[in-house]
Amino acid sequence: MAAAGYEPDGASSGIFCSSTATAVTNFQTERGLHVSGACDEPTWLALIEAGWELGDRLLMLDAPMYRGDDVADLQRSLNRLGFDCGRPDGIFGPAAGRALTDFQRNSGLTADGVCGTQTVRTLRSVSRQTGSGPGVASIREAEAVRTPTSIAGLRVVVGQFGGLSSIARSLSRSLRERGATVMSTDEYEAPAQASAANRFGADAYLGFDARTDQCSIVSYFAVPSFESVGGRSLATRIVDELDPVLECRPVLNGMRLPVLRETRMPAVLCSVGPVRSVVDRTNLLTEAVTRAITDWSEAPLEVADQSAEST
Repeated sequence: MAAAGYEPDGASSGIFCSSTATAVTNFQTERGLHVSGACDEPTWLALIEAGWELGDRLLMLDAPMYRGDDVADLQRSLNRLGFDCGRPDGIFGPAAGRALTDFQRNSGLTADGVCGTQTVRTLRSVSRQTGSGPGVASIREAEAVRTPTSIAGLRVVVGQFGGLSSIARSLSRSLRERGATVMSTDEYEAPAQASAANRFGADAYLGFDARTDQCSIVSYFAVPSFESVGGRSLATRIVDELDPVLECRPVLNGMRLPVLRETRMPAVLCSVGPVRSVVDRTNLLTEAVTRAITDWSEAPLEVADQSAEST
């Protein structure tokens, strides 16, 4: 199953050559993954998901959940019509099931929660009358984080993916000292960390991932039709605070990484490096991120609003 638009020259040769690496790099960039040019597990899974178009298969709530571009297309269409199925993350979860059933009921279809041929046909017909905006999901997320609070009222999950446990412990301790309720996790798999954060009912997730080079990336969840406004606001503040701490200014980037995609709250992943240099700056980094989260809790959308005005 090949993702359209990413087939390299000489694809039938069965050789991973320079054109294949270029195609993989382009795909990773387009899909909001870490760019390596290597077909690692996240890239391979994303390639599989990219091969599905809405109508190729029946979609319904099942275990394991359906994942793919067809699911994301369904979510975007329902959100634009006002049926809230959550962020368009390409994962068919309970919210998507409820929204689909509501759409079927309102459209005079059998409300069975199964997206088949007739539902797709009706959805496409009705969707031609809507605009191209992100829909109700963006409005819901913005409203959820609009009300200022204080750091003492936050539930925060701090995670790390190896090599940065000292930073995770230091930050967790700092946030607890300021009254936040904090859960730490060092689960190796990103979906496990996301699941833990969702069960915890966190207001924010903050993860740390080690890099070998000096380039650091602070990322939040974003796809072409949607971005987490709360995540972008928090990530922007963290970039500003980390700028004088790290060896070079971190890059702010909207991405589709698994831990950002599967968390249901504003989430930020700080991919920082090199490891030894970052660990040596643990105290400074802790102070910087603590300031960013404190400021964000008091004005969760302020930076995002300013960013929107400047573009």
